[in-house]
Order: sequence, then structure tokens, then C-alpha cells
Amino acid sequence: MEPAFEPAPAADQKRNWIPLLVGLVVVIVAVSGILLFSRHKTQAGPELNPYAQQLKLSDIKLSAAENYMGGTVTYLDFNITNTGDRALVGADVHAEFKNTLGEIVQKETIPLHVLVENQLAGYPDLVDLSRAPIGPGQTKTVRITLEHISDDWDHSYPQMELVDLKLK
Repeated sequence: MEPAFEPAPAADQKRNWIPLLVGLVVVIVAVSGILLFSRHKTQAGPELNPYAQQLKLSDIKLSAAENYMGGTVTYLDFNITNTGDRALVGADVHAEFKNTLGEIVQKETIPLHVLVENQLAGYPDLVDLSRAPIGPGQTKTVRITLEHISDDWDHSYPQMELVDLKLK
């Protein structure tokens, strides 16, 4: 005689759902925590130095060129005037690019390079700020180079802030 199998009572089926529900709640709490902490960090952005108020940006020029790989490189040249009493020997630019609705579509933090006249004529050379610092009372043309900008960008000048200043 074969043993007869009986269906499990309804109470046992309810107990089987409890571990699944507990696991689901743990996963939801973990994902929510990760999203909450990562959002808080990205909103903070780069740290601003109070000396940045002594550095005036002017004469912004956008240009683009095709690189040897067939892609477009965008150059952003502008002047920095140091109205303070210390030399700027290093800095990054935090740039925010917006679309036609005014929404930020890309954020970049890019190192600054100074444009200096090439000794052999021709195109100017890019040098690190540590090799060509911007002293008190000086104005120099600087450049940031962008390999890619979002297709949704409205092609207006980005909002820029000088960050990670190195002063002497």
C-alpha cells in the first residue's frame, strides 16, 4: 500500500511567505539607504575656496575641433584675473552644462591649463598652472578641454566655478 499524501494545511502556507516578505523588506531598505546616501554625496559637489572670489573670469570663448579619431573636442578658453594677494598655482573648473529647459545635463570637474605663446610661433602651448602661475594682479588665458558633451546640451556657456585651488 502506498502512503497517501495530504495537502498541507493553509496555516503552513502563510508561514512560508514570511521569510520572503522579510527578505523583500530588507532589500527595499538597503536599496533606499544606498540611494539616499549616494544622492547626498553628489549634491555636495566640489569644495569651494573663499579665495575663488579674488579670481575673476572673463572673455569666455567656446570652440570645437575634430580629433584624429573623428570625434569632436570642445575647448573653453577664458581669462582669469587674480585680484588677490597670492599666486594661483593650480585649480580645477567645475562646469555645469544645461539643456534648453535649463536642466543640468552634464557636470564636469576639469583641470585648468594656461595658454602660453609657443617659442617657435604657431599655436599656443598648454602648460600646467604650476609652471605658469597667475600671480597677484595678473591676467592669463586658460583652457579646459572636453572630450564629450551631452547631445542634450544647449550650446550656451556652462556655469563655472573654480575649485581645488592651490595657492602660493
